[in-house]
Amino acid sequence: MYKPLFIFIGLRYTRARRRNHFISFISAASIAGITLGVAVLIVVLSVLNGFDRELRNRILGTVPHALLEFPTGLETPGKVLNLLNSEGSIEASAPLNQGRGLLVANGFSSSVLLAGIDPAVESNVSILPGHLIEGKLQELEKNKYRVILGVGIKRVLNVSIGDYVTLIIPDASLTIIGNLPRMRRLKVVGIFEVGAQLDRQIAVIHFSDSARLFRLPDLISGFRLKFKNLFDAPAEIERIAELVYQKAQIPVNYSDWTKSHGNLFEAIRMEKTMIGLLLALIVAVAAFNIVSTLVMVVTDKKSDIAILKTIGMTPRSIMGIFIVQGSAIGLSGTLLGILFGIPLALHITEIMALIEGLFGFYLFNPEAYFISNLPSELKVQDLILIGGLSLTLSFLATIYPAYKASRVVPAEVLNHA
Repeated sequence: MYKPLFIFIGLRYTRARRRNHFISFISAASIAGITLGVAVLIVVLSVLNGFDRELRNRILGTVPHALLEFPTGLETPGKVLNLLNSEGSIEASAPLNQGRGLLVANGFSSSVLLAGIDPAVESNVSILPGHLIEGKLQELEKNKYRVILGVGIKRVLNVSIGDYVTLIIPDASLTIIGNLPRMRRLKVVGIFEVGAQLDRQIAVIHFSDSARLFRLPDLISGFRLKFKNLFDAPAEIERIAELVYQKAQIPVNYSDWTKSHGNLFEAIRMEKTMIGLLLALIVAVAAFNIVSTLVMVVTDKKSDIAILKTIGMTPRSIMGIFIVQGSAIGLSGTLLGILFGIPLALHITEIMALIEGLFGFYLFNPEAYFISNLPSELKVQDLILIGGLSLTLSFLATIYPAYKASRVVPAEVLNHA
């Protein structure tokens, strides 16, 4: 197969055994450094992707992607529901009434967001039914005033299935002895655990019971929406709210997940970017070790360069020799880093579980963190970005030594040979 002369010589220099073992050591260290940097970048970015996925699935699987609320009540929910179901961007919708309250039991109290849901359709818009650790969602029957608590609330109130808790609603009622907060006893029929702060914040009740508790004008005061692509929610919900207002001719308020949890996901995205940039410095340092390697190679090969230029090789071809040699070092380190990084990223959860089992410690205490293992999600675009960055830095590191080689003057070198 035809191969240009500068590529042939550059690859030959890469494979050749050198008289100066220190140059070989620096070259090997450059490859090892690039390998380590690329592998670490792949693993760390995959772990951050895993945390982002877990937060998105657990938090945004429990809270609404978007919420439509009707301050004056909804007299014809069926008409609005049909309109929502006709929207292609909406995967599912369900009624939702919610309000703030205080749960009290056994001398303890916990502030909660009381969510009134329809048990029959809740599984279409929420992961809650799949995260019940005790009880069933169907236990939430109309007019029974039953409640399902997050496991964090259960622990605070020290209650179990079958116990009663007292709900205190801050909306005061006028009585013969003055203004008193409204109270209602609720029977605990279920416990859920999604593994996030929501376990300490949310309690679930039947939507018709919540309507009476919060004195809503109608049984349904709002709908929660689940979008096929949750990132469409901020733009789509405004358009849908305007459409509902035009069709139903009633006031509509709307919100989406970015209002309540957007800062959390933006912080994760920023953290991923900053950590990626910091770890990229490892690759940069290793890549620019190639400069040291090639500078010493150029010094060691001055006689060869002089002879090549004497027989007619152009300065551009001389540059090509050392660019090929340095790029080969960068390519070797990048490929090795990818080969080591991919298996580590795919199995980091199992590896950390094994290490925790062997040494008897927990990286994430299950009682303190909602994620007890080390999640990982490998993305092809991250591999492309990391590989491209490594190869680009390696190529840039070859330019100065290659240029220096191209400036060698044959007469000066051969006169002193």
